[in-house]
Amino acid sequence: MDHAFEVIIRNATGARRITETQVIQTLWSGYGQLVRCRLEGAAVGSVIVKHVRWRDRHPRGRDSSVGHERKVRSYRVETAWYERYAARCGAESRVPQCLAQATQGDEVFLVLEDLDAAGFGGRRHRVGERELEAGLRWLAGFHATFMGERPEGLWPVGTYWHLDTRPEELDALADRALRAAAAAIDRRLHECRFQTFVHGDAKLANFCFSPAGDRVAAVDFQYVGGGCGMKDVAYFISSCFDEARSERLEQRVLDSYFEQLELALARSGKRVDFPALHRSWRALYPVAWTDFFRFVQGWSPGHWKDHRYSQRLAREVLDMLEEAS
Repeated sequence: MDHAFEVIIRNATGARRITETQVIQTLWSGYGQLVRCRLEGAAVGSVIVKHVRWRDRHPRGRDSSVGHERKVRSYRVETAWYERYAARCGAESRVPQCLAQATQGDEVFLVLEDLDAAGFGGRRHRVGERELEAGLRWLAGFHATFMGERPEGLWPVGTYWHLDTRPEELDALADRALRAAAAAIDRRLHECRFQTFVHGDAKLANFCFSPAGDRVAAVDFQYVGGGCGMKDVAYFISSCFDEARSERLEQRVLDSYFEQLELALARSGKRVDFPALHRSWRALYPVAWTDFFRFVQGWSPGHWKDHRYSQRLAREVLDMLEEAS
C-alpha cells in the first residue's frame, strides 16, 4: 500500500501503525481490491479500505469503452455518496461510516468502518424469515430517508442495469418484443410520481447481517441514484428466491415491504400521500422486475433468473404496454 494512503488511514483513525493487511476480495473486473487493515493504537481495531485503480484497466478484451467509463463513474458516484449522503442513514438503514476518502488521479481510496467488527459479520447465501424482514426493513428505511430528493452527484437514474448505461446488452437481446419495449419500461419507472434514491445493487451479497439475522447493514454504493423503490425490492427478491418462492411469496413480501415503508415514512416526518404511493409502486413491481429481466436476457442468456416467473411478469408487462399504446 502506498505510503500516502497509509498516512490517510493513520490520520483518520489515530492509529500508531498498521499491523496487518488482508485482501478480502478483488473488485469487479480487476479494478482494485477490498483490504482489511489491522490497527494498533486506534479506537477501532480494524478498518476496511476500498482501493480502486483503473490505470491498468483501459478497455480491452471483454471490457468495452462503455463498460470502462461506467465503472469509473460508479466509483466517483460512491465517493459522492459517502461524502454527501451516507451520514443521513439511520439504524434501520445502516451503512458503514466513511472515515476518510481521497482521489488521486486514477485512484480512489475509501477508509470505511469494518462492519464485521461492528456486529454485522454475517453473510447469507439464502434467507430465513428474519433475514428477509431485515432486508426489506433496510430498503424501506433507505427509500423513506431519500423520498422526493434529487440525487445530486449520484446517478440520475440508479441501478447498474439502467438502460442508458447498457446499450451493448440491449443490442444483444434476442427477444425482439422486450427489446422494443425497453424504453417504454424505463419511462414507466422514471416518470413515476414518487421517486427516491435506490441502492442500485441491492442483492443479498451486499447485505451484512447480525448474528441473529434480525439486523442488517448494506455496502457497495457504486450505483446509487434516483428511481422507483420497486427496482431495489424486485432485485433483492430475485437474489433471495428461486422461481417457486418468488411466485409463492410475492404478495406476502410486498405487503411486508409496504408496511415497513409506511412506518419509515412516518418516522422520517415526510408528508407523502402513502395510499397513492402504495398503488403506484405496487403496480410497478412487475415493471421493475421486467426491467432487470431485460438486462439479464441481453447480458447472460440462459441465466438462472430466466425462469417462468420472470417470463410471466414480462409477458404481462408487454401486454399492458401494448394495451396502453
